[in-house]
Amino acid sequence: MQESNKGLISIITSALLTLIGLFLFLGGAELLFLGGSWFYILAGGVLLAIVFSSFKNPKLAARLYAALLLVATIWSLFEVGFNIWGLEVRLLTLIGLGVWLLLPWVWRTGASWLTDKREVLGAVAVSTFVVFASCFSSYSINGSVPADRMNAQGQSDMASDGVPDGDWSAYGRTVGGDRYSPLGQITTANVSHLKRAWTTRTGDVQQEGEGTVAGPDQGHEFNLELTPIKVGDTLYMCTPHSWVMAVDAATGKIKWKFDPKPNTADLDKNVYLACRGVSYYHIPDEIQTSCRNRIYSPVADVRMVAVNAETGKPCDDFGDHGFISLRQYLGHVPLGFHFVTSPPMVAKNRVITGGWIFDNQANFEPSGAIRAFNATTGEIEWAWDAGHTPETWKPGPDDVLTRDTPNAWGVYTADLNLGLVYIPTGNSPPDNWGGSRRPFDDATSSATIALDIETGERRWTYQTVHHDLWDMDLPSGPSMVDLPGPNGKNVPALVQSTKRGEFFVLDRRTGQPVPGYPVEEKPVPTAGIAPDDRVSPTQPYPTAMPSLTPPDLKETDMWGATLLDQMICRIEYRQSAYEGQFTPPHVGKTTIVYPAFYGVVDWQGITIDPQRKILLANASYLPFRIKLDKRSTLEETGKLPKWTGQGEEPAAKGDALSVSPDYGTPYIAYTNPWLNPLQIPCKGPVWGTLTAIDLVTKKIVWQHPVGTTRDTGPFRTHNNLPLPTGMYNIGGNIVTKGGVVFMGATADDYLRAFDLSTGKVIWRDRLPAGGQATPMSYEVGGKQYVLIAAGGHGGLGTRSGDYIIAYTLDGAQGSNAQ
Repeated sequence: MQESNKGLISIITSALLTLIGLFLFLGGAELLFLGGSWFYILAGGVLLAIVFSSFKNPKLAARLYAALLLVATIWSLFEVGFNIWGLEVRLLTLIGLGVWLLLPWVWRTGASWLTDKREVLGAVAVSTFVVFASCFSSYSINGSVPADRMNAQGQSDMASDGVPDGDWSAYGRTVGGDRYSPLGQITTANVSHLKRAWTTRTGDVQQEGEGTVAGPDQGHEFNLELTPIKVGDTLYMCTPHSWVMAVDAATGKIKWKFDPKPNTADLDKNVYLACRGVSYYHIPDEIQTSCRNRIYSPVADVRMVAVNAETGKPCDDFGDHGFISLRQYLGHVPLGFHFVTSPPMVAKNRVITGGWIFDNQANFEPSGAIRAFNATTGEIEWAWDAGHTPETWKPGPDDVLTRDTPNAWGVYTADLNLGLVYIPTGNSPPDNWGGSRRPFDDATSSATIALDIETGERRWTYQTVHHDLWDMDLPSGPSMVDLPGPNGKNVPALVQSTKRGEFFVLDRRTGQPVPGYPVEEKPVPTAGIAPDDRVSPTQPYPTAMPSLTPPDLKETDMWGATLLDQMICRIEYRQSAYEGQFTPPHVGKTTIVYPAFYGVVDWQGITIDPQRKILLANASYLPFRIKLDKRSTLEETGKLPKWTGQGEEPAAKGDALSVSPDYGTPYIAYTNPWLNPLQIPCKGPVWGTLTAIDLVTKKIVWQHPVGTTRDTGPFRTHNNLPLPTGMYNIGGNIVTKGGVVFMGATADDYLRAFDLSTGKVIWRDRLPAGGQATPMSYEVGGKQYVLIAAGGHGGLGTRSGDYIIAYTLDGAQGSNAQ
């Protein structure tokens, strides 16, 4: 046969390999200079040599390529072993090129195809076999809950006292926040028969411009993060645009709908349009009112509304005809700088709330003080203000709470018998530079704080991060559980989850670690801190409890769609400041933050089965990168206007739009999830897990990747193969007496059921939109229902919608409530 090394296909092949070779050689040289892997410069050089050889000796070129592929296979196994996600990114690019070289029209010199191609064929076969063999590797921790524990009942669960088994009367079912349903009609044996009983659409849908995501705390996101509550025969809920609704729990038919008509100027400026839920309260019978049973719901324009649970009409004796302003006592609140996304804690005739303060805008932002209002009249009863003396006080009409104190934006939990509400606090803004923080800011940030429900007096504080520079605020209140103590008596405990993936087990009476669940201070990195800031030399770690904190990153953990973009991630890793968890943010140099501030465990918190003493947590793993820079770099060009806090925040220009301005400080901050140019994470799978932890033995019972890449592709597209990578998730899980765990949350738009004993998926349903919300379960008419809100999440990029979907064992799949 005539030589075909000069044919069109061969020329295209040589050109392609030249481009790839140059890219790998030049990038590999930079990587090697930075102290990274030698392989990329070698691969690039060999590819260029292959191209050169192909013009005069195609057979030698093919043999060189075969050798390169075999070396790459050995190198890959040395770096990551039989990890499919590590092998595929290293080898599939080269295997694909090898398959191309097997085409009869590429670099032929003899009459026999096998004579020309056997070395390449052999190398491709070996590499393919290695990748195939790695497909059988497990990324799970397999185990099972012992049978006696699965059958356990009658354990102490004081948080559920007075709550009917068929109700879900608070965000976490009870104010204790355990997310455990004592209903057992749906079991592992019959859950496969679960079908849709009804589907209701709220009518509140994403509007034009509300799908914008420009980075952390930037853009304009429409997120349906709702968990309805159920009291009697009615479901109560709210929507991203602050509508309040009542729905028949049996049929899904809307009973009433109230639109508080939030101010458009506020809506347009809020970076998050979300409402996680509402609160129900029965005004004590000894108090005179015409609005006895109430629903309290946050409004996006910094108000709180109380409506009659039966009619949906505002309670006229609450505040100003049903509304109170949460701007009062905060002084000047620029548009978008304060709003509430979580339901208030309502107990003992108090409506207790804090709210979200716009992250990273300035060090003179509105107060993060916790405020309690009279549940009947709406008058303020107390404010817990860390910067005031005394810190708990009743402000007058013209008083202003201390600005820029740590805020608490997540769902609060409580122990009504102790009369305590548990507040999960964040930071004093901004998040990543603390040079202007005051002693009371540092003492109360990133902490669980117990306040007396009636008086607001602080009972105790437990801090989970010292001088937090990584936005490791506590995004959810702790969950209550009674644990066996050393003397045989139960200890009233709580478990505080964290974005770090650590779990602090505290005595909820005192805030001290429960005996047998110690916490130790461990040294952390301190080098590179901004010269006008400080860093804590140690941080607290629960040493007895299992941790979901990921191992520190290594260069070999870098990932991508191909060998090429993976190399870019490796270069960025070597260019960044990173000494492991708690590496301080650097000035003028990008710093890797991992775990990052979107969680390991975010606002969904955790689930606790109080009977079986099992903790359940779904986790996500995505590194971020941050860089502090001197603000003069943007202010002097006019891209970032100067601002002292008067009036509204001025609009930035150009590339300053994606910057955290941090007004009042010497710095600005660039903060983004660590994605490569293809918008693919630089840290490879597993990206999402569901874990069961035994609170008695303090061991992981099981852990499995959860979610697939079905709806997440390169360049933020929504089409892909359903690879079982485990997936980023926003929203929580619940557990039932029937031994079934339900969870949506993942970016692949499924509601799944898991066997609590083993963690295996035993049922799933494809949702019409993203299920980034925590499910709930209730009973009405003798039937157990499981319900989830499916409306998508702008930040996660899932499909948007307005669906409320309920399931029963005898449901008619797909039936709709009109």
